[in-house]
Amino acid sequence: MNFSAKFRRTKILMGMPVTICLPYDNNEVFQEVFNYFKWIDEVFSPFKKDSEVSKLNRGQKYSSHLTKILKLAEETKKKTHGYFDVVRPDGKIDPSGIVKGWAIFEAAKIIKFHKYRRFYVDAGGDAEISGKKWSWGIRNPFNVHQIVKKLTLSDCGIATSGTYERGAHIYNPTEKGTIVSDIVSLSVIGPNVYEADRYATAAFAMGRKGIEFIENMNGLEGYMIDTKGIATKTTGFDKYLL
Repeated sequence: MNFSAKFRRTKILMGMPVTICLPYDNNEVFQEVFNYFKWIDEVFSPFKKDSEVSKLNRGQKYSSHLTKILKLAEETKKKTHGYFDVVRPDGKIDPSGIVKGWAIFEAAKIIKFHKYRRFYVDAGGDAEISGKKWSWGIRNPFNVHQIVKKLTLSDCGIATSGTYERGAHIYNPTEKGTIVSDIVSLSVIGPNVYEADRYATAAFAMGRKGIEFIENMNGLEGYMIDTKGIATKTTGFDKYLL
């Protein structure tokens, strides 16, 4: 959640609110980025029958766009010791856990191409933040209208993995799809939203020990809230506090 905004527009895309904030109004840039997210949804959604993901799950040929994502997913799986996996318990492929952060990061490149330096792209609470001193917030997973931590972020990415909106849906792929039930929220700040998002997903799948994983990752800081409402943060997290 952001507290600073100038020209901001939001559309529901990929089943979630996508917000773009620019220092001054530019309809063409807004539309170009929103169209990019529409394309991402058409290509990578596991719910659209004509998407590349659906083709893969039906055993049909798919494009190089999906090949690239599957390669990134495999790299992430290795780096997280198997805690990141795009294969669901039912055997179907769902790359949503890596597509979201990657798409936000790529959308930010579009804006930078147009010479913008201070802006943000937020999709479902995960964001690429460009420029200095943006005010941001981490939601209370037990009351989403409340902010538990106010942050100041500059040229970085932030992503939150949790069960407080969609219920218990994140599983531990190393234990035959066991649902994670001991934590409710894990936010990660990284050098960009792609790194923050993919590692937030994997760390959440680790349960309570996920924050230790983030602690040991160079360039990442995290803030975890368990089912009892107890928060645990990495040693460098406080530098982002507002």
